[in-house]
Amino acid sequence: MALLVQKYGGTSVGSPERINTVAKRVARSRAAGNDMVVVLSAMSGETDRLINLARSVNPEPPARELDVLLATGEQTTIALLSMALERDGVPARSYTGSQVHILTDNAHGKARILGIDDKRVRDDLKKGRVVVVAGFQGVDEEGNITTLGRGGSDTTAVAMAAALKADECQIYTDVDGVYTTDPRIVPEARRLDRVTVEEMLELASLGAKVLQIRSVEFAGKYKVPLRVLSSFEEGPGTLITYEEDEMEAPLISGIAFNRDEAKLTIRGVPDRPGIASHILEAIAKANINVDMIVQNVGADGTTDFTFTAHRADYKKAMDILRLVAGQLKAKEVVGDDKIVKISVIGVGMRSHAGIASRMFQTLADEGINIQMISTSEIKISVVVEEKYLELGVRALHSAFGLEKAAPNNAQRG
Repeated sequence: MALLVQKYGGTSVGSPERINTVAKRVARSRAAGNDMVVVLSAMSGETDRLINLARSVNPEPPARELDVLLATGEQTTIALLSMALERDGVPARSYTGSQVHILTDNAHGKARILGIDDKRVRDDLKKGRVVVVAGFQGVDEEGNITTLGRGGSDTTAVAMAAALKADECQIYTDVDGVYTTDPRIVPEARRLDRVTVEEMLELASLGAKVLQIRSVEFAGKYKVPLRVLSSFEEGPGTLITYEEDEMEAPLISGIAFNRDEAKLTIRGVPDRPGIASHILEAIAKANINVDMIVQNVGADGTTDFTFTAHRADYKKAMDILRLVAGQLKAKEVVGDDKIVKISVIGVGMRSHAGIASRMFQTLADEGINIQMISTSEIKISVVVEEKYLELGVRALHSAFGLEKAAPNNAQRG
């Protein structure tokens, strides 16, 4: 007998019919002898509806009250699923985040889980009940309802699995696993049987939307086996594991991309210690996250400082840079919000040279100019013009043989 934590997203519980489908799947798994904890999101579109409702009353709703409102979305789905299970003769009990006592900090709208009191859940499991828990929410030390931010139900599920030492945490969603890249861009994209936590962290942070990055971090920290499955069709899904396959890892596991990028450059800055800190401090004070950074030193004693940020922050960042340029007597500030980031990811990079050269040559053969480069032990990211996104992803997917199910990608670099 295994202890399973299953999480169902908004599309999976988007209607009474789909909730009934989830109830039947949970009942089958329990009948097979498994102990079951189920974590649910709100119905698809419900969180947005509640946010709009709040703003119709107050354009800037207080964060505490907004969390109280948003938490009702999951409260609806957990009650409905429990009712459906009871109708089918399966004992079930639903709990909100505060009832389970998922303790968080007090950062409303983006709270972090500090701990979980699993006693009530374990007691119910011993009595043969399916435990249905509201995702996305918790409670702070003062008893205030908190929410974990978009995708927070994934984090709730992994945290529950960690607290209960579950055998597996299964994330049911509208896709049947993690793919080598977005199948909408590359129809030949292949579902991966397994991927390491390290690779999934990179994929999630670089644009893959399958899992919330905090849930993957949690899984890695507490060694929780994660599996991504489809709510709408049967299949093995993708196992996300902290254990690397004993067989030689593939060179590249996947290609991620991010359209929400903008590039900003301050030119002709005096080349002296502290300049980079001065520029980035001003950006950080505006709560703008910086991604890739490149600094080029010229022969005239000045430097050009370039970084990327989220496209939504582009205008604000440009305004700040112009102020900083005036303070530093820089030559000019230029920017481009029509860029994208493409990344290749794979633990196999650790032991094989030539990945970067193959990536760069592949893009060059397609006439795609690389504007910026960033690397880590298991990923290489480049910034290119937005118009080359799909061409670049398709070319790289083919160059590394990702459409093939072989243990290693195509020829060596």
